[in-house]
Amino acid sequence: MDDTQQREAGKKPALHHAPMADAEGSRKYTANSIQVLKGLEAVRKRPGMYIGSTGIEGLHHLVYEIVDNSIDEAMAGYCDYIRITIEPGQIITVEDNGRGIPVDIHPVENKSTLEVVLTMLHAGGKFDKGSYKVSGGLHGVGSSVVNALSEWMEVTVHRAPNVYRQVYHKGIPDAPVEVIGQTDRTGTIVRFKADTTIMDTDEYSYTTLAERFRELAFLNKGITISVGDERTEEKKERNFCFEGGIKSFVEYLNKNNKTIHPEPIFFEREKDDLKIDIALQYNDRYDEILYTFVNNINTREGGTHLSGFRSGMTRAVNEQLKKNAKLTKKFTDPLTTDDLREGLTAIVSIKIPDPQFEGQTKMKLGNQRVQGIVTSVVYENLTNYFDEFPAVTEMILEKCVSAAKARMAARDARARVRKSAEGLGLPGKLAPCAEKDPAKSEIFIVEGDSAGGSAKQGRDRQCQAILPLWGKMLNVEKAREEKVMDNDKLTPVIASLGAGLGSHFDAEKVRYHKVIIMADADVDGSHIRTLLLTFFFRYMRPLIEKGYVYFAMPPLYKITVGKSVSYAYDEDARVRILTENNVGPDGNKAAIQRYKGLGEMNPDQLWETTMNPDTRMITQVCLEDAIEADQVFSMLMGEEVEPRRVFIEENATYVSNLDV
Repeated sequence: MDDTQQREAGKKPALHHAPMADAEGSRKYTANSIQVLKGLEAVRKRPGMYIGSTGIEGLHHLVYEIVDNSIDEAMAGYCDYIRITIEPGQIITVEDNGRGIPVDIHPVENKSTLEVVLTMLHAGGKFDKGSYKVSGGLHGVGSSVVNALSEWMEVTVHRAPNVYRQVYHKGIPDAPVEVIGQTDRTGTIVRFKADTTIMDTDEYSYTTLAERFRELAFLNKGITISVGDERTEEKKERNFCFEGGIKSFVEYLNKNNKTIHPEPIFFEREKDDLKIDIALQYNDRYDEILYTFVNNINTREGGTHLSGFRSGMTRAVNEQLKKNAKLTKKFTDPLTTDDLREGLTAIVSIKIPDPQFEGQTKMKLGNQRVQGIVTSVVYENLTNYFDEFPAVTEMILEKCVSAAKARMAARDARARVRKSAEGLGLPGKLAPCAEKDPAKSEIFIVEGDSAGGSAKQGRDRQCQAILPLWGKMLNVEKAREEKVMDNDKLTPVIASLGAGLGSHFDAEKVRYHKVIIMADADVDGSHIRTLLLTFFFRYMRPLIEKGYVYFAMPPLYKITVGKSVSYAYDEDARVRILTENNVGPDGNKAAIQRYKGLGEMNPDQLWETTMNPDTRMITQVCLEDAIEADQVFSMLMGEEVEPRRVFIEENATYVSNLDV
């Protein structure tokens, strides 16, 4: 009998011995085989466990960990100024005017507390409720992990009357903490350089850092956070300070939108050691802008605080709808959570002593008790607000009912799109590729049937799909979801990608991991790229967040000098090629062809210049600052004319040969 049969018969299975071939390996597997990683060795060995990755996100996470310590001082009431600087050589400096890390001898470790904090995991003031009631860095690994992953770190502490300093290399102190001067203030200065033998890159994005620290300034009203970049001659400097807190945050997010009610709804409450701040405001758009935070940490994957907010708000709005005789005559169904999301801009920020995050990167809150508390607080405060301001309530209800009717209208349209996405009706103009692995497949969304025909002939049929588009498509910034799904220009894109739309979009189902927009290098082509990008940002944002969207870079010129053929992708390249070939009054003569559109290229030229992965130039669309991107799309593509006019006046330059 096999093992399964023996177990079913109530007998213990026989113990199988390891094959004799493993005997040598068994002899070698001794106590000496077991490694014990001491101090910060474990961090350097497995950095991803502590900062998520060794890529660009992990690099910025190093800065966030240090700044979070300063923010914790601010939340405790001991700090009101933080400065972050990117210095030449990719050196980061973080300075605050908090109490300064303690430097006295630790009673257990018998060494300076500064050294303990910077060199030992799970050592910090976050475990002592007397030091910090709430904190972003609760695992006690932040500063020590950054130290371990730095080529060097220098920490200077001002604790009047002395200034203290300690220097570390790869997490190991060069010498004990020393006194280097006198001071009449308090604060901490941390300078470090990421270790590129561990990190994949050390190139910081000023925009990414500024986005994070702008958020922190909104979430901690009255605190000034300064962010500087000194890596180039043209130094950058931004100062953030918002006395209105998250109410100012909502106003900032809506500054280019037409709001339904003039003032954001704002309330802050403390209940069962939980501090809850919520601000929300409706605009006339059709999407939702919502950010959730726990102890200043952006919980991008939501969690129990988000569930509580949605539950409390849905209950409060539905109760108000029942009281509204005018609307209930026209609409009798209860509103869903999705109906409340259309046009909503909201910030949900909670402070909690012992948050339970999923992992050190803290993307999702797991505390179950939080949901019920947030639900009751949101319900009570929104109900009080609705009863006090019936006119605003009426406008919000009308917006939600309108969204509910649109949801019902979109249901049939979504079903049609789903059928197409499942392969029951792929667009007739789509030329699919043979490869079924999305990671190895790419789709070119091509402007015009003529260019689409050339692309279909010139492509690599194994891994390149072609979808020609014709004419101007819908500006989704001004349209609801059901109109998007019924639009004959966008439906083929939705069906070809096969991953749904809006809140139903599933990035795991995308058929292609390279979605390449290939449009003419003129004004019309730029407009089409912008319209498509707006569509992806509003209805398929994970596509951009995952880095799946690209722009093809077709050449502007074909330059022939004798038998030599070159392609220039911009004016500078054209001048350089002509100079290199000695083209001029006394030199060679060149035949220059200016491509007015992709349709002018034959299949071989299109493949060689724009589609061949070995020779082409493509630009990846990255989303460094989602908040700024949202505002730019609203400004450039939305209904409000004045913000767009101001932008043009501030950014326009004189153009003498505009190609229209």
